[in-house]
Amino acid sequence: MHITKAKIRNYRSLDHCDIHFREGLNILVGDNEAGKSTLLEAISLALTGLLNGRPIVQELHPYLFSAKATRTYLQALHNGKPAHLPSITIELFFNDTPELALFRGDDHSEKPTDCTGILYSIEFNDAFKDSYEEYISKPLDVRSIPVEYYHPVCRAFSRKPILAREIPLSPVIVDASRITTITGANRYVTGLVREALPRQEQVQLSVAYRKLRELFLADPGVGQINEKLANRHGEISEKTITMALDPTARGGWETAVMPSLDDIPITLVGKGEQNAVKIKLALENSGDSNVFLIEEPENHLSYSRLHGLINAITKKAGARQLIVTTHSSFVLNKLGINHVILFKNGKSTRLDALSPDTYEYFRKLPGHDTLRLLLSDRSVLVEGPSDELVVQKAFIEKHGLSPLEKGIDIISVKGLAFKRFLEIAKLLGIRVDVVTDNDGDVAALQTKYAEYLGESLINIRYDPDQDYKTLEPQMLKANSLDTLNRIFGTNYINPDELIRWMTKPSNKTDVALKIFDTTEKLAFPSYINAAIE
Repeated sequence: MHITKAKIRNYRSLDHCDIHFREGLNILVGDNEAGKSTLLEAISLALTGLLNGRPIVQELHPYLFSAKATRTYLQALHNGKPAHLPSITIELFFNDTPELALFRGDDHSEKPTDCTGILYSIEFNDAFKDSYEEYISKPLDVRSIPVEYYHPVCRAFSRKPILAREIPLSPVIVDASRITTITGANRYVTGLVREALPRQEQVQLSVAYRKLRELFLADPGVGQINEKLANRHGEISEKTITMALDPTARGGWETAVMPSLDDIPITLVGKGEQNAVKIKLALENSGDSNVFLIEEPENHLSYSRLHGLINAITKKAGARQLIVTTHSSFVLNKLGINHVILFKNGKSTRLDALSPDTYEYFRKLPGHDTLRLLLSDRSVLVEGPSDELVVQKAFIEKHGLSPLEKGIDIISVKGLAFKRFLEIAKLLGIRVDVVTDNDGDVAALQTKYAEYLGESLINIRYDPDQDYKTLEPQMLKANSLDTLNRIFGTNYINPDELIRWMTKPSNKTDVALKIFDTTEKLAFPSYINAAIE
């Protein structure tokens, strides 16, 4: 049994998200704030009814609703228009198996086709209709979603109401990085150790700890202190005060015993080792779970330690479904590019779902270059290292800081590969500017990029003047011959001779470096200026 698809509406940053999963391994790659953690959280919520380990009714707050859904509702209410209270919906589609027959039906967004799965929603409770009408009688006073009138509802696609324990798919979500305090980390790890121990060994620890409490009371020093306290009977209380260890359930061994690694308390070892132990223990305790949700296993780990952890994760998962989020090209390459789901703004695509040529290109490309398009706010694609230096210089001159400081990545791509990156950008709604030469044939250039010329987020930047075919003559067009001679330390009188010198393969990198390093005031071609706005 496994999840084949998740459709999420109005949940936190995921205003509209559709994503397909496969049996076995799925690697979710995306930028910070792309919604990766939110996606795993939503899946876990739908399958368990829990958020942050507590029932959703105890964790419900207005900010669980997407900003867009909240804004649409409030604008309508404040403008005197019909204001429909939004709902959070999480649809999980499962593969068809005999064990899930009771979950098959057409109560889902893809009706009338029968599918197998569940619909989990946080929706308005009609029992509060009168209270809600009174609440919005002064609409301008309403500033957020009134979650007090909401309740969670979970039902199978067959329309049968269900409880979390009735869902055969059981998830375990692992995000060790969230446990940051010493006390929290110790409780988390100790809890994992407790769950990993057989019941008989838990009892042995409990008995040993109870004996330790009894020895504490038998200690002569403790006895003397308790005698002194007893002699003060009536001064502090009419009852006798004594010092003792907490004998209640909350004072059990779990609160006092701290796991150690090579005799060093777990909370004092390195963060990487802590996270690795937490992940491995969580997987060890997940014998009954068939869906693993793991967030960014690379945190605080070197490549060698990460290698071991990835091996442990894949070995423990076995045939069960594994959904891993990551920023790491190492994780991507280690687990296999054919398992990668590119994820941004609620949109997703698999690398192996791209056109065959594009998939083969990225399959052979180092993982870091594959990720760069996703891990930046926007990208500028250029034709080579020389162009990259010039565009970087133009950006710094215009904005006073480097592109990466503004979340913009200048990526050097061979001209033939531009369309490989653009295919991903179009599918995921990523803003990309292509800075390219016209090569003396603007018509051919426009034909090459015809499918992208009308895209709002994709811009093909070039100069239509076919007399200036490449970057070097474009720089001469934008600046005087004297200026470039000073920058390059040359003394050419004829512009054509300077261009021939600049475009010699042995000089191109040196030319770009001198442009990048110069303190001279330089102008840049208009199409480059347009790309760096």
